[in-house]
This record gives sequence, C-alpha cells and structure tokens, in this order.
Amino acid sequence: MSKENVLKVENVTMQFGGVIAVDNLNLEVNKGEIVSLIGPNGAGKTTAFNVITGVYAPSNGAVYYKGNKIIQNHPQGKMKRLYHGENPVMYTGHKVLAPTPDKITALGIARTFQNIRLFKSQTVFENILIAKHLRRTSNVFTATFRLNAKEEARMRAEAEELLEMVDLTDVRDELATSLPYGKQRHLEIARALATQPELLLLDEPAAGMNPQETLELTEFIDRIRTELGMTIFMIEHHMDLVMEISDRIYVLDFGKPIAEGTPEEIRNNPRVIEAYLGGAQDE
Repeated sequence: MSKENVLKVENVTMQFGGVIAVDNLNLEVNKGEIVSLIGPNGAGKTTAFNVITGVYAPSNGAVYYKGNKIIQNHPQGKMKRLYHGENPVMYTGHKVLAPTPDKITALGIARTFQNIRLFKSQTVFENILIAKHLRRTSNVFTATFRLNAKEEARMRAEAEELLEMVDLTDVRDELATSLPYGKQRHLEIARALATQPELLLLDEPAAGMNPQETLELTEFIDRIRTELGMTIFMIEHHMDLVMEISDRIYVLDFGKPIAEGTPEEIRNNPRVIEAYLGGAQDE
C-alpha cells in the first residue's frame, strides 16, 4: 500500500541577494511519520521551515500539502538577474502562490520556533485558548451579543483537555514565562496543537534542555504521534533525540540536500559524517 503524502517540497531554492540559503530542496513527509531535517549550523534548515510556513516566499520551487500545491514561485524582478539556483524557468508562467503564515496555519500546518515565542503577559491557559480561536466561527456581531457562548465554552473545555494531556493543568493560571524552560517548550508545542494541525513542525524543540528534559521531550513527542496520530517534521541538533524517534532523516549542508534515509543509514553515511566534522557558520 502506498503511503499518504502530507508534505512535499519540490525544487525549492531560497536565495537572499547572491547567497543561496536553500539549494533545490526536495523532500516528502508521509502521514504518521516523524521526519527530521538535520545539518550543521548554517545549513539552511530554519530557512526551509520559513518557506514551508509562509514566512518567506521561495525564490523558486513549490510546496504541496496533502496533494494540493500551496506555495509556488519563480525568479522574477531583480531575482531574474541574480538567480544562481537550479531550474530557473521551471515555474515561469505558473501562478505565484504566496500565502501568509496565518493562512498556512489555517490549512493545518502548525510550527514552533528555535526561540520560544509564548504570549508573555498571558497565563498558560490563555496561551492555549488564544490559539484555539483560529478555528472559531463567531464574528464581531455574535461575540457582541454573546451568541457564541456555546462555541466559547467548547473551546475552553478543549483547552483544558489539552492542558491535561501535556501535564500542565497544575500551572494553568501561572504566567507562561514563569514556567521552567522545559515546561515552556511543552506549552509552545501544546499551543501549536491547539490550532488542530495535521502536520506539526518543530524547530529545535530540545534546544537549551538538560538531559532529563530532553528525555521527557522525546517521550512527549512520541506520545503526540501515537495518541493524536500527528505527522511531525522536525529540525533538531540533539542526535540522540533524532535517532530515537525519527522514521526518516534528511540532511542539509550549505543549503543543499546531501543524504536521506533511516537513522541507521544516516548514522553511517560518510558524507554526513564529513559535513558534521567540517562544521559551519551559525545559522
């Protein structure tokens, strides 16, 4: 039986001036998988995430979600002259698709960030509830006259259930930024889940964590996949975590894909070993 494709990145190049940050990237993430994108600092991993989530419009290439093309661009304007990537005319003549991040989230793709971006002045519960409002059907009129009371009650109940699932019920009324670092990471992931995604992108979720917190996060991510049937695409430098839970791994080096395979295949790949030993500039 063929696997159901959730995310497909096709010939994506992201060029800033004369610098190619992502160079003709092709990858796929199938339903129910945990797929990791790894590489030395400066390899272009977060740039790839930013293209997929609409933060950047790619200089060239396309992105598909659940079989539908959601992002597409080709070199135009100044970039026609500056472009040094591959396939410069492949998408010429096709409609440019450049949805904003909120539109991407509404499609069913949620993400977290390298640096935690919680709503600092809001409580743990409020951080979750705010995210739930992405799926609201009420408007200014119905809210003004309290015609949305049932929907609001449902969203609050769902927020409580999510807090219980991620073991944050006991701190629901505390300011988000007062939590220990590891719990802030869990809250950021829970807030992303509150948007009811089918695809979750995690950008270095273990960054700054101690070994115990990393172990707990590994179990947490695996539980999300198992209990919610979530498809997860992850950037991570912590190789123990990557090798423990990834079904497949893609490797970038200086913006270019150099390897793809199972954890065992990647662990023993000479090009991957060379890329990591060689190091790179910070991203």
